[in-house]
Amino acid sequence: MKKEPQLLHEVAITAIVVKDGKYLITRRALTKKRFPGMWTVPGGRLETSDYVNLKKDTKDYWYNVLEQVLRREVKEEVGLAIKNIEYVTSLATVHKDGAPSLVISCMADWQKGAVKLQKSETDEFAWVSLKESKKYKLLDGIYDELEMAEARRKGIKSEWKRF
Repeated sequence: MKKEPQLLHEVAITAIVVKDGKYLITRRALTKKRFPGMWTVPGGRLETSDYVNLKKDTKDYWYNVLEQVLRREVKEEVGLAIKNIEYVTSLATVHKDGAPSLVISCMADWQKGAVKLQKSETDEFAWVSLKESKKYKLLDGIYDELEMAEARRKGIKSEWKRF
């Protein structure tokens, strides 16, 4: 008998924020359960409350849910407003605790604001060039995403690969 597929995933979305040709990276707080002290880009998880209490955009659907979540998460985590959100790549994992995650990686332009960290999420930040990012202990795959963002800024689109 065929086993039914597991359909429930934790969905997260992240932003490679670009300002003056540099990328915002943040260090995960040492108290975080997953990847404490590792450098990454801001983002967070989709919650049903992000849309179920809103008026639907059509008879059946809410639109731009991920974009709204990403704007909220970046604002909460680092205090910045972003614009021009575009898709970069996606990744999936099953964490050590057994929770399956789907992460949608995007890039966005800084719109306004100064970095103000949400200390429960992240304890340091840096605006870095692609070359400078190599000096940080980045989560595996983040450097490759930064490479993709750098290429996209030059009009070159691609799927994720190890750089």
